[in-house]
Amino acid sequence: MKTYVVIGATGHTGKPIASGLLEHGYTVRIIARNTAKTKELTDKGAILFQGDISDVDFLKMAFEGADALYTLVSIDPQASDFFATQVAQVSAVAEALTASPIKYVVALSSVGAHLSSGAGVVQGLQKMEELLNKLRDINVLYLRAGYFLENGLTLAGMVKMMGILGTPVRGDLKIPMIATKDIAAVGLKHLLALDFTGKGHEYLLGARDYTYEEIASIYGTAIGNPGLRYMQFPYEDAKKAFMMMGMGESFTDRMIEFTKAMNEGRVQEDYQRTAENTTPTTAEEFAPLFRDIYEG
Repeated sequence: MKTYVVIGATGHTGKPIASGLLEHGYTVRIIARNTAKTKELTDKGAILFQGDISDVDFLKMAFEGADALYTLVSIDPQASDFFATQVAQVSAVAEALTASPIKYVVALSSVGAHLSSGAGVVQGLQKMEELLNKLRDINVLYLRAGYFLENGLTLAGMVKMMGILGTPVRGDLKIPMIATKDIAAVGLKHLLALDFTGKGHEYLLGARDYTYEEIASIYGTAIGNPGLRYMQFPYEDAKKAFMMMGMGESFTDRMIEFTKAMNEGRVQEDYQRTAENTTPTTAEEFAPLFRDIYEG
C-alpha cells in the first residue's frame, strides 16, 4: 500500500487531494503547522505531522518510507522578506527529498513560473521548479495554474463599501481564472496514477480567460448591480490598500511586481489554451458565492 505525503493539506488544493487519497485507501501523512483545521482529515485516518516546512530534519522524518508527495509553497503575507521565506521552504523540501525514498512529486506552481526574474509572488515557484529539477531519479510534475477564482471573492467587501470592483490589473486584460477544486482534481488524478516521468509541467487554465471588466459584470449581476464598474488602481494606490489590509510591504511589493508582469504580457507568453489545459468550473458558477459573501 502506497504512502503519500501532502504539504498544505488544510488548503484549497491539499485538502481535497488528501481526502481523495484517503478515500482510495492509501496511507496519507499530512503536514501542518497549525492543527486547527486538521481534525476532519485525521478523523478520516490521515496521520498528522505538525511542524515547519522550512525544517529539513522535520521533513526528512515526514518523508521517511513514503512513495509520493504533493507540495506547494505556502504564503506568508507578513514575512519581512517574502521571497527569502519562499526559498527557505522550497530549499528544505528539495534537500529532504534527496534523503527520502519518494520517487514522485506533484507540485503546485503557477503561470509566470517560467520567468527567471520579475515574477513577483511567483518567483518562489520558479525557484522551486529550478531546485526540484536538479533532483536525480525523482519524477516531478508542476501544475502551473492560472489565477484562483477564489481570490476574486475577497473583493466583495470592496464592492460593498465602495460600490466598485478594483485591482491594479488592466480591466481589459484576459486572465486564465481557475477554481482550486479543478486543480486538486488534476493533482489527485496524477498522484493516483503516478503517470508522469522525468521533470515536466502542465498548465491548468480554467474554463476560459476573463477580463476584470467581465468579472465585474458577472458578479455585479449576481448582486443586483449589473452596471458594477471596474476600476484599475494605480500601483502606488494598490500598494497602500494592500498594506492597509494588513499585508506586509515585502509581500505587497511582490504582488505589484507580478501584476506588472501580467499587465505587460510577460506572464502569458509561455502558454496557449488547449482542450487539455481547460478545466470545467466557470466564474459564473462563483457568482452566487460572491453574492453570499457580499450579503453576509
